[in-house]
Amino acid sequence: MKEYWTWFASLLGILAFCQSLLQVFFPPELRFACLKLFNRLSTLFSSYCYFDITEIDGVNTNELYNAVQLYLSSSVSINDSRLSLTRALNSSAITFGLSNNDCIVDTFNGVSVVWEHIVTQRQAQTFSWRPLPEEKRGFTMRIKKRDKPLVLDSYLDYIMEKANEIRRKNQDRLLYTNSRGGSLDSRGHPWESVSFKHPSTFDTLAMDPVKKQEIMDDLKDFANGQSFYQKTGRAWKRGYLLYGPPGTGKSSMIAAMANYLSYDIYDLELTEVHNNSELRKLLMKTSSKSIIVIEDIDCSINLTNRKKNNNSTATRNYYDPEMRCGSGLGPGPGEEGGNSITLSGLLNFTDGLWSCCGSERIFVFTTNHVEKLDPALLRCGRMDMHVFMSYCSYPALMILLKNYLGYHETDLDAECLKELGEVVDKAEMTPADISEVLIKNRRSKQKAVCELLEALKTRAEMNLKSGDLREKNSDHIMEDEEQEKRALESPPNQGSEFEEPCKKQEDEDEDEDEEKLK
Repeated sequence: MKEYWTWFASLLGILAFCQSLLQVFFPPELRFACLKLFNRLSTLFSSYCYFDITEIDGVNTNELYNAVQLYLSSSVSINDSRLSLTRALNSSAITFGLSNNDCIVDTFNGVSVVWEHIVTQRQAQTFSWRPLPEEKRGFTMRIKKRDKPLVLDSYLDYIMEKANEIRRKNQDRLLYTNSRGGSLDSRGHPWESVSFKHPSTFDTLAMDPVKKQEIMDDLKDFANGQSFYQKTGRAWKRGYLLYGPPGTGKSSMIAAMANYLSYDIYDLELTEVHNNSELRKLLMKTSSKSIIVIEDIDCSINLTNRKKNNNSTATRNYYDPEMRCGSGLGPGPGEEGGNSITLSGLLNFTDGLWSCCGSERIFVFTTNHVEKLDPALLRCGRMDMHVFMSYCSYPALMILLKNYLGYHETDLDAECLKELGEVVDKAEMTPADISEVLIKNRRSKQKAVCELLEALKTRAEMNLKSGDLREKNSDHIMEDEEQEKRALESPPNQGSEFEEPCKKQEDEDEDEDEEKLK
């Protein structure tokens, strides 16, 4: 044992002597140069290259690091043994990420990329204007040298786009409204926001499935159509008009569109906007990937059909206050509660140069009376897709029964389904009316179906009676119109039944005058 320790001490002495010789004959500068040369030679003969992406670049946060972290969280499998969990601010989703010093392999266009999450302790700081974290974090990307152009040109941009998409989906959506009277909030923005928690989706929307799928396909093509819009030279925006009776689900449709695309909603209240300039400023402060909504556009300001008002406005001139304020839009700017938004200003808002200041935005207009709107608002480019929200149909009724009662079509007997199918179109009830009947009786499913069937039959009978009455009234009106038309179109020499007695009386008076003269 003593000999062993003697041999070990001699070995340590030899190593110390060799180290002292190296320090004498090989100074630190030479050793560093040799190490650098060795690294270059190894890099030259290696088929891989490495890129470091640190969390903090100097004193600023590296956005690429955050993007890579989000992107890799979508590639990590939940079945892995060790994961890191994160939850961002204003987010309701928990994302999975790589743990410290862990690796993952990603594939892009057939190219394999190895990512390693490196975490090391940072050296103690003597003095710093901005204290840095104790740990130094970063990603190391290893790729083959031949794949370097593809990764640097396309892969990193793809990561940034996917990270923005993940961040948008994870964050809570917001519902904005313009501030009252055009005032600004504490941050100087004209929009006030709250969290958007509407649960409506296309799955729960009571609507014809074919029309619903058509709208979903159109929305998907729009969201994925950036290259198409750039190639054709069109602004990346889309306009929808939702029209129909009240209670047919226009607001639910807007919520379903926002949830389907993960877009924010800007609910524009036109009565709070004073002039066209303020309207443009509101548009400039909206973000991309959003839905701008103007509900009940026929009731907000006077945008009625100009063709119907041609006769009444023919005698007006430019000095008429209503003409200066924009085709009868109400009181002038100086009057209380008035605004000077013109039809031209609204058209430029939806399809003018200022509407192109952002990208990937959807304009949605709703109205109960589409015939009152000016044709200039309805043309393509402003309202590209017109969606008629009709009364509840049989497929929509089945969706409501599934939503409120959990009933599928196979859960009801054939006789009941037959009666519902025969009476639902005749009843002309809105989804809101049918939903109210189901909500009141949701504790008893059988009772709810029976009550609904009775309500549909009652409404159908009322519509039938009122329809007969309308037909009789229309027949009388048509008869009166025909008589008036025949009276107006009859030749003057034939006269009318009211003119004959007068003519006979005139002939008799003429004969009496002739006899007196004789």
